[in-house]
Formats: sequence, C-alpha cells, structure tokens
Amino acid sequence: MIGRLVGRVVSDEPMLVVLDVHGVGYELTCPVGTLGRADTTPAGEVVLIVHTALRQDALELFGFASSDDRHAFRQLVHVPNVGPKLAVAVLSALPPSELLEAIEQEQTARLTQIPGVGKKTAERLLLELRGKLSPSLGRSLPSAGPGGQNSERDKLLAALTGLGYRPAEAERATDKTLAESPGIQDLSALLRLALRSLGS
Repeated sequence: MIGRLVGRVVSDEPMLVVLDVHGVGYELTCPVGTLGRADTTPAGEVVLIVHTALRQDALELFGFASSDDRHAFRQLVHVPNVGPKLAVAVLSALPPSELLEAIEQEQTARLTQIPGVGKKTAERLLLELRGKLSPSLGRSLPSAGPGGQNSERDKLLAALTGLGYRPAEAERATDKTLAESPGIQDLSALLRLALRSLGS
C-alpha cells in the first residue's frame, strides 16, 4: 500500500492532483486546499500523506496534507453510506479542525450545508464520529474572541486560510463575501460564497 508520496505537482485541478514521483505520475484525489497546507521539501517537492483504496476494478489514491487529515478521511469512510467521494467533499468544505468543532458542538445544520449531506447523514456523522477525531485537531481551532465567540469575519478568514488560500486573497474574499451577504451568519454558507468568489 502507498502511504506517502513526495514529488512535483504537474497538474492541479479541483480535487484532482497529478504528482510526478521520479518520472511516474500518480493521480490523487485531494480535498480542496490540500496543496496549500502540505509540507514541501527544500527542493520544492510536495509531500502528501496517502490513503490507498483497492477495489476489484480500480486502485484509487487519496492525498492529504497531514496524518490528521487522512485519519479524518478514514473515520468518515467508515460511517455507513459515506463513500470516499463524499468524505472528500466533507473535508473540502470543513477542514478537519472545523469538522471536529461541528461534531463536538453537534452542528447538524452546518453539516447539511455540505453538498451531498442530508439531515440523516449529518445525524449519522455526529453519532459515528463523536470521540473518534484526533484531539490534536482542537489546537487548530480559531481562538475565541471577546465573550467566547469568534466574529464571522475571523471564522471565515480562518476557514479560507485553513483551506490553503494565501492570507491576502483570503482577506479580500472574506471582506467581499461579508459585504455582499450581510444577512448570512452561517459559516458554511459564507464559506461556499467565498469559495465561489475565489473561483470566479
């Protein structure tokens, strides 16, 4: 089984990366923002932690920025009716630290904002994942502001930088999204709008 790859990125499409490792191109499915958060070598090569999925008709590789990310993915695919594609979609919308927060605070509505996650699946995620995500992820959560709450701006900015966007572009997208959507307070909804803005 392949557990780690170090190489040069030759193709980077949404959630699909081709990594050249000594002349061999490995195609990996990765959550959005993985390359921005992954470690790099002094030579500029990207280090990806890999999950290998062997099926009867295919060998699939999934790439992650850290072991915690891969652990979260493996816990997700163990949940009934959650396959690899949906697990990647979940981690694209909610980086592991944000997923941990959603699970611990039982934020069903936040999970249902993810494409492909309905109410029953969200409730199943809360039930199955409670206590199974790495405690170290909690250290990545945004620090709370006055009164124990983060402002929408701080939360959205932290989510975008966590997905791998540079601070400057994350700030531009955050300010634009909040200015154009003053009535929206749900972080997942704001994140989708910001990602749409960044992709336009």
